[in-house]
Amino acid sequence: MGEGDAVAGADGAERAERALREAGLPPGGLVGRRVLSGGTYNAVEELTLADGSRYVLKVPPPPTVPALAYERHLLLSEAEFYRRAATVGVPAPSPVGDHRDGHLLMTHCPGEPWGDLPDGERGPLRRELGRMVARLHEVTGPGFGYPSGALGPLAPDWRTAFTGMYEALLDDARRYRAWLPRPVDEVARVARTAHDALDEVTVPRLVHFDLWRGNILVERAETGPRIGGLIDGERMLWGDPLADFVSLALLGDIRRDTDFLTGYQEGGGVVEFDRAARQRLALYRSYLYLIMLIETVPRASGDERVAWVRATVAPQFTTALDEIGRGANTPADHGY
Repeated sequence: MGEGDAVAGADGAERAERALREAGLPPGGLVGRRVLSGGTYNAVEELTLADGSRYVLKVPPPPTVPALAYERHLLLSEAEFYRRAATVGVPAPSPVGDHRDGHLLMTHCPGEPWGDLPDGERGPLRRELGRMVARLHEVTGPGFGYPSGALGPLAPDWRTAFTGMYEALLDDARRYRAWLPRPVDEVARVARTAHDALDEVTVPRLVHFDLWRGNILVERAETGPRIGGLIDGERMLWGDPLADFVSLALLGDIRRDTDFLTGYQEGGGVVEFDRAARQRLALYRSYLYLIMLIETVPRASGDERVAWVRATVAPQFTTALDEIGRGANTPADHGY
């Protein structure tokens, strides 16, 4: 299913009108619809009203479309992320209406996805981002796991939640017969060696888990660029703040991002890359890269995308597994 298919044409116009009407907005004022690119699961479009106001409408694919287990009811998680981000003043869209029809209507955030920036702009923005993420991590939840309930109710502890998430993903790999650089049973065995490190996480905190540059909007202002909003919170979960550091340094190492870490500490965030933290970070990296490898099957990705994932993501996945394996045989320490 291509991007925008669910919202294209007359059916899409009717759904947009209905979403506006259910939110108490004047549907007759709809003057423009524009499909937004960048998404790989939900269809997304921008709605423009006659008064100049703009909204974003997300529509999930039909239930018959293949998906990973955790991807059920993603929009419930996204709405939850936006509501919680607002409580700590982090710029993000605001849900509009109650999205009973399965869609999510939200306010429009200013800015464009983070692209290539000169060093003089990148550093201050990374520090600003670090402060924002630290505020997100102040928000605590009622339990651990995905608030959508896609994998069941929230768990009382992080080990139970995350191991369940990981096993569900490995089941997806088996179900879709996804290509992996290591056998599924070997991946499971290596991951289990890091499970004890999960017990150190005792408070469920707000985790976006998809903060790569495409989900960070940069707004141009008279005083210079600033972050206009954090978007696409559909993969939000309650868990270990360290899990956010994977997408924040996608295919890289957050420990090298001194600007972000400085901002994170300025915002009150605390992180120490001791042995247990390094084990968890490697575990979360393997989880995200597993998603990227497996989803090429239900997404029916083209040859070019599949080749890129196997050439670029698979080595990062095996590196994470190797780090887990080495860490299991390394004595505990107290720093990095």
